Amino acid sequence: MPLYFRFKRLLSIGAIAASTALSPVIADACTRFVYLGENGDTITARSMDWKYDIGTNLYVLPRGMERSGEAGPNSLRWTAKYGSVVATGYDISTTDGANEAGLVANVLWLAESEYPKFDESSKPGLTIAAWAQYVLDNFATVEEAVEALSKEEFTVVTDMVPGQERLTTLHLSLSDTSGDSAIVEYIDGKQVIHHSRKYQVMTNSPVFDQQLALSSYWKDIGGTVMLPGTNRAADRFVRAAFYVNAIPQDAQPNRALASVFGVIRNVSVPLGIAAPDQPEISSTRWRTVFDHKRQLYFFESAMTPNTFWVDLKKLDFSAETGKVMKLDLGQDQDHTYSGDASAEFSEAEPFKFQGL
Repeated sequence: MPLYFRFKRLLSIGAIAASTALSPVIADACTRFVYLGENGDTITARSMDWKYDIGTNLYVLPRGMERSGEAGPNSLRWTAKYGSVVATGYDISTTDGANEAGLVANVLWLAESEYPKFDESSKPGLTIAAWAQYVLDNFATVEEAVEALSKEEFTVVTDMVPGQERLTTLHLSLSDTSGDSAIVEYIDGKQVIHHSRKYQVMTNSPVFDQQLALSSYWKDIGGTVMLPGTNRAADRFVRAAFYVNAIPQDAQPNRALASVFGVIRNVSVPLGIAAPDQPEISSTRWRTVFDHKRQLYFFESAMTPNTFWVDLKKLDFSAETGKVMKLDLGQDQDHTYSGDASAEFSEAEPFKFQGL
């Protein structure tokens, strides 16, 4: 890695260490779960909780796009095999999305994350801003993605959160049409993959091993007796884990979808809520729900009265004629759409992933 990039990263990490010691605890919250229903129905839902406007827009990204890991000269490079619909963060990262094969990727905050060192001797670098996009571009199933990620052929490279003095620390969840799931974390600089259909729920801290232990404890109590009700990640995990398996296994997909929306709203945080002892508490900005079987990507903003969806079957993902398309959601995602918004996208320039 050139001296400039090494110096930049050392300054960033040093600033983070100093500011962390002086600043209050920051609670960044998101929830993701997978509903496994009748007739092979699989639905993945997630909430995006953030203190500030996260600058989200929706993009249609066709096959054949040439990508860079945006980590300087030693960057991972690939060509997208699958087209996708994604929700961005600040239009510099993919935070959520689904590809045309039915694979879903979501990134959620995990304060305990620690990534491998990255220098000129490292494996090719992949900016954390494009981590989810790399998976959506390259794989059709969770099993296929896990097999490839297990080879550790690249180094995830983190960077500063836009407008904040801290490094981005995320973990990645994957789900597919079969209902398979995986959670990918970096703990103490090592990649850890949890792969099983039973891993339906993920929130933020603590690390996933500890989330599973908490879930086992609450299973013994029983959700009809008592459930924890705060917006803490551990409490949201318990509520989502109980409700996703308590809602009806309805053979009518729209009814199942309605139940799923009820659960993701239940683990959301009201917009603008604040607490004196938590100056950086996070409100739910938006929610996405993906119906894997029908290939419908639903989006619901906390700032608008309507839920709308994008039908992936109606989009042109081909490398020959497909174009990058954008749905402008506006500041705070306050632009209102309703029903099928697949035709509302406009041709746009590709957004550029944040990198070194």
